Amino acid sequence: MQAISKNSTFLRNCKNLKFISKNINNRKLSSSYITLSQLQSIKTNNNYKNYSSKNLRNSLILLSSVSFLAYYANDQLQHNANSLISNDNGKNPASNKKPISPAEVAKHNKPDDCWVVIDGYVYDVSFFIPNHPGGEDVIRANAGKDVTAIFMPLHAKGTLEKNIPIENQLGPLSKPMPKKLVCPPYAPGETPYEIMTKQKLRDNMPPLGTILNLYDFERLASKILTNQAWAYYSSGADDEITYRENHNAYHRIFFKPHILVDVKDVNLKTTMLGNKTDVPFYVSATALCKLGNPEGGEVDIAKGCGSTSYMVPQMISTLASCSLDEVAEGKANDKQLQWFQLYVNSDRKITRNLIKHAEDLGMKAIFVTVDAPSLGNREKDQKIKFTTQGSEGPKILQKKGDTSNAAAEAKKKENKSDGASKALSKFIDPSLSWEDIAKMRELTKLPIVIKGVQRAEDAVRAAQMGCQGVVLSNHGGRQLDFSRAPIEVLAETMPILKHHGLDKNFDVFVDGGIRRGTDILKALCLGATGVGLGRPFLYANSCYGRDGVAHAIDIITKELEMSMRLLGVSKIEDLNPGFLDLQSLHARSVLVAKDALYENSYKEPQLAKFLIDDDD
Repeated sequence: MQAISKNSTFLRNCKNLKFISKNINNRKLSSSYITLSQLQSIKTNNNYKNYSSKNLRNSLILLSSVSFLAYYANDQLQHNANSLISNDNGKNPASNKKPISPAEVAKHNKPDDCWVVIDGYVYDVSFFIPNHPGGEDVIRANAGKDVTAIFMPLHAKGTLEKNIPIENQLGPLSKPMPKKLVCPPYAPGETPYEIMTKQKLRDNMPPLGTILNLYDFERLASKILTNQAWAYYSSGADDEITYRENHNAYHRIFFKPHILVDVKDVNLKTTMLGNKTDVPFYVSATALCKLGNPEGGEVDIAKGCGSTSYMVPQMISTLASCSLDEVAEGKANDKQLQWFQLYVNSDRKITRNLIKHAEDLGMKAIFVTVDAPSLGNREKDQKIKFTTQGSEGPKILQKKGDTSNAAAEAKKKENKSDGASKALSKFIDPSLSWEDIAKMRELTKLPIVIKGVQRAEDAVRAAQMGCQGVVLSNHGGRQLDFSRAPIEVLAETMPILKHHGLDKNFDVFVDGGIRRGTDILKALCLGATGVGLGRPFLYANSCYGRDGVAHAIDIITKELEMSMRLLGVSKIEDLNPGFLDLQSLHARSVLVAKDALYENSYKEPQLAKFLIDDDD
């Protein structure tokens, strides 16, 4: 399944940019046509230069607005015209409340008197503005409007019922809001031409069977994801040195294979946290999967993890787009392992409730993230604000020099929502300490794993205080730039744990930079219990949904099995550091003579290509 399928409502109505607006009760259809060829002619025609910049900008903004609104209106009409968000127990909150007119909603457009419409229902969110994890601006800027298209892709089922008291759930909307008060789908930093191009590429994705490695998924995702999604998924801290070093460090480790070993049958099974697993790798927790796959999100990852001959453990993020309940219910197989990744909230009651709920849902471990007391400086992400400031939408699209009150207010607050990362993690407690970890062990019988360990001493301390494991991780290179690669920390940590006699009943995981089966194999040889992959599964899920996740698992599994056979090993437990040449691991800069003849004759392997030209 693709995140947006070829037969989706959006694509049916966007063929050649033919946007059709339908009425509900079988009334006469009216349509307006803006063809792709017309847009391209505007872009390339000699008369293009004759357009004033003001008129061109207004035309593009109008085109964008019409496109978004037409998609939103037509998509909403596929549902019952009176459909409402139902709460988790199935009762309709509108059953005993009076309908509210659009005119009445529009009056409540101030920060201290803020109503919004979500899926045909009116909510008073005035009280919630200061506490909104995504920042105040996104609510303030859209007070008195229908925010359905912004809200739905970013929030899990049941969010409204859990956060908005019943007295603030005001009632059903009597009729649709005026178009000018309906927010388009959130796509900051996107020009109309970019949006059209990406939709056309989605309609011409290469067959899944032609995807040969994890880099193919990444390359395709870079072309079709929204600017917001790509910036959030791909960004690293500062100059992204650590982000790149996480991967490059694996290139400094070489194999020393055994020969003449019976490797007819290779067994990938292992044990993680006391549970038997089919493979020695897992899907790392990543937030906001719906940014790339609006329909399936983390649920599609759950389904993909259980739909191949090898079931893969899934770690679920506190900041997932889907609720923990949805992801737990989305398993394709009851035998699937699921773990919960926990960000500790300043309100410890919330944290206790999260742990208890994870336990109730059958999660098999709690992974406590400890490397994010403050979010790293992720500049790619920050350049695209995770909010809509001012009355005309995302700040990045606002006209420079706008002197309106809305623009002035946005300018004052421009630093309050610096990208998705900071917007979503303001509630993480920076005072988290070892004492909190000790108390947390009293709250649950589930294994507790410390995620984000970056030096051997902390791994030793975690083991000594009774934790069941650690994840050697630097948050995918998204926190402190120039942190060491986890594979380097692993090589340092395992001998020290063994020296203290702490390596037997203590699991050591590693993530960051893994792209090949050989990367996993190197980590296992160094003593890792299991290896986590995050971004590769995000990209696979964004491009092909659950089928992409399953195919990514097949790719990694086949690479790992083949590499073990060539290394001369048939079982995971037989791997050890003796299979590796580690001489260059700590040499972060290795200069060698340039082989000019080889480089000039070498032809680079080609990545997956779309079925149409993508200007690359």
